[in-house]
Amino acid sequence: MNLDELRNKIDALDTRVIETLNERARAAQAIGDLKRTAQSPIYVPEREKAVFKKLSKCNDGPLDDKAVQSIYREIISAIRALEKSTSIAFLGPRDTFSHMAALHIFGAAAEYLPLPSFPDVFTEVERKRIDYGVVPVESSMGGSVSDTLDRFITSHLKIVNEMLLHITQNLMANCTLQDVQCIYSKDNALLQCRNWLRANLPNVELIATSSTAEAARRAAKEPNAAAIASKLAAQTYGLDILAERIEDAPHNYTRFVVIGNQMVKRTGDDKTSILVWVKDKPGALYDMLLPFSKRNINLTRIESRPSQQKAWEYVFFIDFLGHTDDDAVKEVLAEAGEFVRNIKVLGSFPRAEFQE
Repeated sequence: MNLDELRNKIDALDTRVIETLNERARAAQAIGDLKRTAQSPIYVPEREKAVFKKLSKCNDGPLDDKAVQSIYREIISAIRALEKSTSIAFLGPRDTFSHMAALHIFGAAAEYLPLPSFPDVFTEVERKRIDYGVVPVESSMGGSVSDTLDRFITSHLKIVNEMLLHITQNLMANCTLQDVQCIYSKDNALLQCRNWLRANLPNVELIATSSTAEAARRAAKEPNAAAIASKLAAQTYGLDILAERIEDAPHNYTRFVVIGNQMVKRTGDDKTSILVWVKDKPGALYDMLLPFSKRNINLTRIESRPSQQKAWEYVFFIDFLGHTDDDAVKEVLAEAGEFVRNIKVLGSFPRAEFQE
């Protein structure tokens, strides 16, 4: 086929794609009507995981699974918006990694609201003024985010989904690398890139800012200034990326969770988070953990935090593979409950895959 024939074929395919997308949207709108009648949640992460799994099975290329999922994430986002406008809170400002994580989960068609603190995110979702919140819980380099964990102790909200975001730092400016005289960024981002900066820009002034997004905003306004920030910030402020992935540690991931007011159904590839108040006696923690070992349930994380209720009293955050609807998990929680003062299920949700 010649060029004109191939272009005509693409035009015809585009027409079919639009017709099919609108047919899909109409079917989703009908589902939305049923959900509203039954007062069911509009965002259903277990259904989305099933859709992505089905797409991977039927995808023969040349598009890879990651590209197909990115396309369908936006399709699902746009169609969800037809059913109901979905509001998402995150720790502001915009164009930070928390904003990126929220976009990865909910797509561009959701309504995003940056808030000044983690407690604000929880409060707005608890009071149902905002549908969902996206908050970080731990990073591979810096460990747990204590502000988030502490808020779970008193909140009734559930974890309804999670994602792992690869944190990459990028140098951006409106000048060439040779003309950079100062670099703005958040203090921890500057630390993450210190070896690259020392090797490539040893004499440039480093200036700490409140966020990487604020760094990009300043760099966009000042001549010969650069910023270390996300690619999303570069797009927003019209900056050229001078160097990508300049962080010293290449395997820096942050785990984000979605908080909401619903319980999520089983997918077969799930994770559960619980809070445990252990009795104050020798061997109590061992006794509580033993049922997990006996049933071969894999613990992926365990961490203690002050209970905020009594001096020197601690609660344990525990993540494990499985869903509260699994028979083995039901048995474990029942047996473990005999050795603790209280177990609080924070949620069962689809297990995350790595996102670049």
